[in-house]
Amino acid sequence: MPFFTHETETQNIDLFFEDHGQGQPVILIHGWPLSHRAWEQQVWAIVEAGYRCIAYDRRGFGDSDSPWDSYDYSTLAADLHQLITQLELKDVILVGFSMGGGEVVRYCTDFGTDNVAKVALVSSIIPLVAKKEDNPAGVPQDELDGIMDGLENDRVGLLKDFHKNFYNYEDNQEIVSEAQLEYDWSIASFASPNATIKAAKAWAETDFRPELKNIDVPTLIIHGDADSIVPIETSGNQAANMIENNTYKVFKNGPHGLNITHKHELNDALLAFFK
Repeated sequence: MPFFTHETETQNIDLFFEDHGQGQPVILIHGWPLSHRAWEQQVWAIVEAGYRCIAYDRRGFGDSDSPWDSYDYSTLAADLHQLITQLELKDVILVGFSMGGGEVVRYCTDFGTDNVAKVALVSSIIPLVAKKEDNPAGVPQDELDGIMDGLENDRVGLLKDFHKNFYNYEDNQEIVSEAQLEYDWSIASFASPNATIKAAKAWAETDFRPELKNIDVPTLIIHGDADSIVPIETSGNQAANMIENNTYKVFKNGPHGLNITHKHELNDALLAFFK
């Protein structure tokens, strides 16, 4: 199994990745609380379209190492930087789903865009999840506190219900199978409990609004207007207003899990943007 190692003064972290195809590199950054396996319906389309597709597991998730600390976005972006550096990638396209949008923005902030051709934000948490006086459409703090409480006291139980909301399952049972829910739950439940909580704090508490100016490459923003996990008003709409060079696509009746419910539309939109 392929791994790259992020070496620091205090520890070495091995991170799992898959690398398929040839051509311009596309890096897929998964959402919380899943792994690279969430990109199953996108990888084949990207590779068959003539790109080199790389999907990796965030630290604490999938087959990557699970250190006790360091789940802040600068550390996560440094992991991404190590992947790009060690594979000697050039002219990279970064695609961040949900929490993964944070790595994209922080990478642009901490490492610049000289090596980045384009970025795509899919169902992204960017720029701010939490409700605040200057972000009235955000998720109320009591709901975020409820997620943290559930993770600490019955993590696997919370994750069982989470993915129903992820796909708006009651409205999409003809598209999303029970097996898909069970598959996602198995991936999420086997992630590090500690990493699951600390990564959730990162996406719930980080305000990326001051950093959006650092995305100075062509950007695709895709969000569903029925996203019940990350409301479009606090994410896609704001990102589209704050990122200068962007194309904004709103998927009608789209839930958070567009990678499954709208897989063909998502693949078509990504590939058109890549070209």
